[in-house]
Amino acid sequence: MNFRHQIGKSVDGRNLWAYQQGDPDATESILVVGCVHGDEPAGIAVARLVIGSRPLADANILVIPDLNPDGVLAGTRQNAHGVDLNRNFPYRWQRASAPRTRYYAGPAPLSEPESRAAMTLIDRFRPQISIWFHQPYGVVDQSGGHVRTERRFAHLIGLPLQRLPRYPGSITGWENHHFPGTTAFVVELPAGTPTPAAARRYAEAIGDLAASV
Repeated sequence: MNFRHQIGKSVDGRNLWAYQQGDPDATESILVVGCVHGDEPAGIAVARLVIGSRPLADANILVIPDLNPDGVLAGTRQNAHGVDLNRNFPYRWQRASAPRTRYYAGPAPLSEPESRAAMTLIDRFRPQISIWFHQPYGVVDQSGGHVRTERRFAHLIGLPLQRLPRYPGSITGWENHHFPGTTAFVVELPAGTPTPAAARRYAEAIGDLAASV
């Protein structure tokens, strides 16, 4: 069974959608976010395939295809306020960069409607696993959750597991700190648009992971 929920609006008033795929009464859930940075949109295609796939009987998969629609339309990393959403979360938030620069963290933690929408959804469902798609490095990041889960997903999609730098105010840093025992991690897809076969492989790996939670 699939449900669509409006979880908020972007700075420019575009709807932010979350899709619930599978069994809404399942005790554990997985969150998949296709796009955080507007110039890294490859994961949107993967998210849409997950939404369109056959629901699993005992899994609850939450999918946000695009958390930054204003940035995707403009082709910018940041949202319409010029804020990097992956620096805007409360855990170790810092005024890391000046306004109108690429990594501007915003005037305060959770200053952005997109960040607040994601946080509210996560607080409500407390996903056991969260997968956040980025680009362009072609790796699965060892992001601070259960490395076994990260390693398994890396193996399923055929990308190496690698520890990338930890950034202040990151979404995965906040999740892993705020919800001990869960695993939020970044998947850095290769640059460019994924081939249909690659997108299918990533989506099927999410299903495999969901079936084992």
